Amino acid sequence: MEPQKDTSNVTRLPGAEDVRLREPPHNFEAEQALLGAILVNNGAYQRVAEFLRPEHFADPLHGKLFDSLSRLIERGQVVSAMTLKTYVEQDETMKAAGGAAYLARLAAASVHVIDAAAFGRTVHDLYLRRQLIDLGETVVNGAFGGDVEDTALQQIEVAEKKLYDLASSGQTEGGFKPFRVALTEATNAAEAAYHRVGQLTGIASGLFQLDQLLGGLHRSDLLILAGRPSMGKTALATNIAFNAVKAYREEHGEDGKPKAVDGAVVGFFSLEMSAEQLANRILSEQAGISSEKIRKGELISSDFDKVLSVSQELEHLNLFIDDTPALSIAALRTRARRLKRTHGLGLLVVDYLQLLSPSGKSRQENRVQEVSEITRGLKTLAKELDVPVLALSQLSRAVEQREDKRPQLSDLRESGSIEQDADVVMFVYREEYYLTRSEPTRRAEESDQRFNERHDDWRQRCEQTYGKAEVIVAKQRHGPTGIVRLSFDGSITKFDNLPADEERPGGPAF
Repeated sequence: MEPQKDTSNVTRLPGAEDVRLREPPHNFEAEQALLGAILVNNGAYQRVAEFLRPEHFADPLHGKLFDSLSRLIERGQVVSAMTLKTYVEQDETMKAAGGAAYLARLAAASVHVIDAAAFGRTVHDLYLRRQLIDLGETVVNGAFGGDVEDTALQQIEVAEKKLYDLASSGQTEGGFKPFRVALTEATNAAEAAYHRVGQLTGIASGLFQLDQLLGGLHRSDLLILAGRPSMGKTALATNIAFNAVKAYREEHGEDGKPKAVDGAVVGFFSLEMSAEQLANRILSEQAGISSEKIRKGELISSDFDKVLSVSQELEHLNLFIDDTPALSIAALRTRARRLKRTHGLGLLVVDYLQLLSPSGKSRQENRVQEVSEITRGLKTLAKELDVPVLALSQLSRAVEQREDKRPQLSDLRESGSIEQDADVVMFVYREEYYLTRSEPTRRAEESDQRFNERHDDWRQRCEQTYGKAEVIVAKQRHGPTGIVRLSFDGSITKFDNLPADEERPGGPAF
């Protein structure tokens, strides 16, 4: 008699005691019934063609057969067990499965199929379940891995992206819509604008002349706000974001869900400044107290009371700030989708574009290609979430070399993709900034009179431009371009509307 083997040191796998065999979920009968239904009635294919793919089938043979069926039907051929016989007999895998006889059995299996689309959904649902299992295994194995380059946060971002892509696969909300549907949506938007304060179809920026030129910030638009350092890009973006949040008002629709009727819930990706610094700017602007005084604590009692009072008024605003540095475009999209799902996003601000990085595995040696991916990603996100995306951008140093330092489209860094993908391109320009740094100095052999004339002229120009700024709308896909003149208070980083008597209409300017 053979001695018994000692199994005391054998490690049993988790779930080994479970009598059930944990196979990946599948339903071969549903796959067969669907394929048979298509063989009997080719019209059944059109009910599943939009969301079903060969790789969704658990049995590779069924996936291969579905691929053959779809190719022939797309060519306009009538497909049946008889017409497919030639293709089957030339394929060794199909011959091994039974060839023409197997096709006949598939056709017979479709006798009781009434709703082919329901069977297609079953096949697709089981595919998603198998993908979920695979994703779970990948996440677990990655977490157990010892690669120091692959941090836990990066793994979470990759897993979130894969999970969202999985959730999006097979969705059929897209595709053609009748013109009457699009027309109804446009009419509803016009009606809402008619009843809204300011009569804008988009989200109001709070700057009247800019809203008049743009018609507000429109859904699904990518708006680029560019400028040289210290021009006030972040200040203007923060002002616009705050004005949109402050005006936010919602009503409950017929379905019981809240719907924004004015203003917006704002998501602000601040890759350069911290959330605390942004909050300090908004607090300074609303309290009318220098941000430097607030930051250094140089406040008198009344100022401090005012800061506390304003802080209490602002704490309930629907403004969400993400100050993660060096964020990838994939991570930004994942977080924006999550914010839309949880809080109902209405406006997205990105400060600023050049600080974003492309997706981990798609880094390009050419920075222009990287920025192209980023701008395409932001435009896609704007359309997908149906919200305006306001992205800030740096300008090249070419501006500094010109006599007239007003920015142009060609000054955009990596301008090709930014200019192409953007629906609106705006520049912030403050002539005061350049004038105060260019005080005339006496030239060799220059008379006192001539020097004094030049100095007086410089001083007058400084006085005329003090506290003034321009927003130059250099591109607008839906409307005119022009120049909007605003006031700017640098101590509290606030852009505001100019008094009516100081606005200088003329030409394209507003």
